[in-house]
Amino acid sequence: MMDVPSANQSQTPCQPWAGQKDWSTVSPPGHLFDPLPSFQHLNLGSPSDYTPCYNHLQMSSSSFHRDLTAFSPNNNNPHNSLLYVNNTDHSVQRVIPDVSATIPAASQGSNMNEDIHHCDTQQSSLHSPHNPYQAVAQHFQHPYTHLVNGPQSPHQNHLPVRPPLYGNESPQCIPQPGFEGANARSSAVFTHNHASPTSPIQQQSQWTLPAHSGENINQFVPTAAAQVKSFTPQSPNSESRYGLDPELLPSAVKVMTEDKAEWEGKVFTSEPFSSLPPLATTSCIVEDRGNASPFAIRSTSYCVPCEGQAALLSRLPLGALITPLVKQSAEEQPLPLCKETECVVGCGGCGASMCPAMGWQDCGQRFYCPFCGKLSEVPWQHYQPTNGVNGVRVDKEKRPELSMGSYEILNSQKGEAAALLLAIDVSVSALRGGHLEFVTQQIQMLLNFMNREDGDASDVRVGLMTYDSRIHLYDLSPELSRPHMLVITETEDLQLPVREGLLVPLKDCISSIESVLQLIPQFNTEGTDSGGVPMELPVKAGLTVLQGLGCPGKLLIFHSTSLIETGYTSSGFFGTNKPKSIFQPSEQAVSVVKECVRQGCGVHLFVLSHQDVGGAWPGDIPYLTGGALHTYSHLQGELDRERFSTDLKGTVETHTGYKAELRIFVSKDLRVSGCYGLFVPGPNPGRVTLATLDTWTTLAVELAHTRALDETRGVAIQVVLSYTLQTGDRRTRVHTLTLRCSQQLQDTFRHYQAQTLLTFYCKKMYCAVQERPLQELREELQTEVTEALASYRKHCCSASVSAGQLVLPQYLRALPVYINSLRKSEVLLPGLRSSIHQRLQQRCQVLCMDTRSTATHFYPLLLPLPLSADGSNLPKPEEALRCSAASLEPRGLYLVHTPLTLLLWVGTQVPACTLVELFNTSCFSSLPSGETKLPVLENHLSISIRSLINTLNSGASCTRKLWVVKQGDSCEEALQRHLVEDKSPNGGASYADFLYHLHVNSVRLLHHREEHFMRYKELKCN
Repeated sequence: MMDVPSANQSQTPCQPWAGQKDWSTVSPPGHLFDPLPSFQHLNLGSPSDYTPCYNHLQMSSSSFHRDLTAFSPNNNNPHNSLLYVNNTDHSVQRVIPDVSATIPAASQGSNMNEDIHHCDTQQSSLHSPHNPYQAVAQHFQHPYTHLVNGPQSPHQNHLPVRPPLYGNESPQCIPQPGFEGANARSSAVFTHNHASPTSPIQQQSQWTLPAHSGENINQFVPTAAAQVKSFTPQSPNSESRYGLDPELLPSAVKVMTEDKAEWEGKVFTSEPFSSLPPLATTSCIVEDRGNASPFAIRSTSYCVPCEGQAALLSRLPLGALITPLVKQSAEEQPLPLCKETECVVGCGGCGASMCPAMGWQDCGQRFYCPFCGKLSEVPWQHYQPTNGVNGVRVDKEKRPELSMGSYEILNSQKGEAAALLLAIDVSVSALRGGHLEFVTQQIQMLLNFMNREDGDASDVRVGLMTYDSRIHLYDLSPELSRPHMLVITETEDLQLPVREGLLVPLKDCISSIESVLQLIPQFNTEGTDSGGVPMELPVKAGLTVLQGLGCPGKLLIFHSTSLIETGYTSSGFFGTNKPKSIFQPSEQAVSVVKECVRQGCGVHLFVLSHQDVGGAWPGDIPYLTGGALHTYSHLQGELDRERFSTDLKGTVETHTGYKAELRIFVSKDLRVSGCYGLFVPGPNPGRVTLATLDTWTTLAVELAHTRALDETRGVAIQVVLSYTLQTGDRRTRVHTLTLRCSQQLQDTFRHYQAQTLLTFYCKKMYCAVQERPLQELREELQTEVTEALASYRKHCCSASVSAGQLVLPQYLRALPVYINSLRKSEVLLPGLRSSIHQRLQQRCQVLCMDTRSTATHFYPLLLPLPLSADGSNLPKPEEALRCSAASLEPRGLYLVHTPLTLLLWVGTQVPACTLVELFNTSCFSSLPSGETKLPVLENHLSISIRSLINTLNSGASCTRKLWVVKQGDSCEEALQRHLVEDKSPNGGASYADFLYHLHVNSVRLLHHREEHFMRYKELKCN
């Protein structure tokens, strides 16, 4: 039971957290630190355009308690109102009144299975002492460094913040001095409007505004529909423990809908120092006017604080998301291609490529490099004079490297063309499995299709090998009458007996490969099964072939036997003092990956009979080399066979870069402090080597200040990708992003976007799971957001904001729901039914995603489907609903879309005619459940829904299964994992409760910092 806190309880030192997923069973101490009453909604309002003096936030403890007393849970208000104000820089644009429904009192005797943690003020820095993805460098002293007894040591780490304490616990947080020069301009504020406790319980409209001074308010009168709000019963998982109505909280769906209404299908001009781009989930046309597309480089903030202390004060990360091989949309201009000899040479000091951020001097004879601060001479071959006071070269518009944020350079040196190597498991268990005939047929069909294609597909060099406990290579030379098999029994130290004929152009060896593929299913099945094949055996064999011929390529492995993991010492998992993680790859796997990276070999593993329980997980090598792991329970069913065919074709046809090297340059006053993604980290986070990468590969880069930035010059970030094409051409792709700088902290907050922060946090945390405990990472996520809200509240809001108001920056309204979804994901918070293999694969799949896919993964698209299709009510993705059980009605059909899953939920009261049109059956109980395929029926409803599914699948990075989930069925738990605003099956908190605790913690944090700061001043004066 969690008791209601009383106002006269004494505070005692902080005590350990009572449990990982449950609340403490005792009441909170001290004065009331609960600004949000149990029975009330969070109401949305906004302060005006503030120009505050931040001394007003250093209020006395007594005034703070008086403010909070007004919001005591003892004031049981039967109804409240929602007030939404959307602020611009000068005036309140609109007020949308809403009506609150009656909320039942939150049960105080129930336990809550949530993973929100308490404040541990003695905990040191949350940063890991050793992180292979981060650079080792001295950090800035955190601005919150004042102790009661005197100044803090410069080596003191900043303190984490955890949720409210209950029982005999009290947070002892450190105060902070005010940060000068901040003005609040753009925010969303949730406030409490209290009715009289004696007023009757009813629905009514209320309008309440915070204090404004001299502002014009355009107020809209609520419609009758708004005044008579229908009440929808909610699922128990949707209800808030504190009586908050989830429908009144900030909505990620609304944020995306508003952005689509503004930018969908329109042109965004990407210029130097440009404003915030559209969200990653919005499809728009990007026009390059000197800045790279946000789909190639997306900064976490488009206004960088000039001072490093200000960046730390915001508590939000400074960095960028990089998708170097991003695919251009059909409406956009293709990237310009320049020859290496014709491009203006870049900086000779740091190696940065030429870009619009370079500054020209001495009439064009020299240029200033913003990445190293040095001047470089221009070769006479590329010299052109400048004109105007800004020193613009006369040939700027004719040269992409001078006028565009993204372009490509065709290197004069050409490498070896990439090869396609096929490795097929022919062990006894594989031959007896009965699926080799289907696999060889699909491979043969794919090669025939490639051979018929015009262009370079028929010129691809192809090789074939089979393996069991031995390696079988095939000489496919066209001069031979039939292929020759070469058997290698010594697998410890592989040596190629011959090299000629192992990789042959497809058009010259198609008949030889067909003959071998036809014979493979007829291999002798007699003998004993060896009991498994080492994971590295087929990879090493294929890598040896590519190394012998000196070319990069894709290695496709079709495996059936159980896998044996090697590379661990005899002491085993528990035989060492070094902490181990299930996410850490074996040393043997990392060694093989490094060899693949040097050679440019991408491994794609097709496991044809996969089991989620037991055995080694074979995904480390494929994902760390830019490939993928495709698993199938069996290939006897039609659904698995269709998925295998699609996966195989997509793997071969995906645009891929080989032997890639990624170099990251930032302004001379910044440094790259970390890089996160699926790769083996090296000593320099600003230089990443990859075996292969595709159009989806996205990395997160973290930046840190080395000294103060020049506000007039701004910040420049450049990404230079050198890679090899399938044909062997070596290219260099350059992306440059130029950002503004500001001395004002609120400018930084106003230029963050929630989806970008979610993707950055996801990549950073999913990389950190290899080194740090999951509990610590979940606490760090909550701490970061809590301190960010506290910082925004203190430095960007006026004194009129009371303790009961939840203040969020305008473009971070959806950040709490995103962070809560990340915290309770299967990777960071495993459930009882989560297998280790599923968590390992999900981690790698999500780490590969770009910003758009990551946002959709952590907040799925919940689409209501029509019950009949007459051409006027076809499904539209922009009509998505909030991911909550309260959005589901028994009479409806709903499609849940994520990059990895596609679910079709069918309510119990769906009309029989709809079931007939969609499933060809009128009985709900006879509907298929689980993985299925919609029947092809010739009616408008079936055609429209299948068309929608095909459209969603075309934009996914992997082939997905369609799961049909019936209401009340045992498979409904799969749907509950995607209703991220509700309590999750693995014990994660609901969105409403998580937001409640974020607000309580941020208010409490500010209070204790002010209280300690005042005590420190008193002690200093004495």
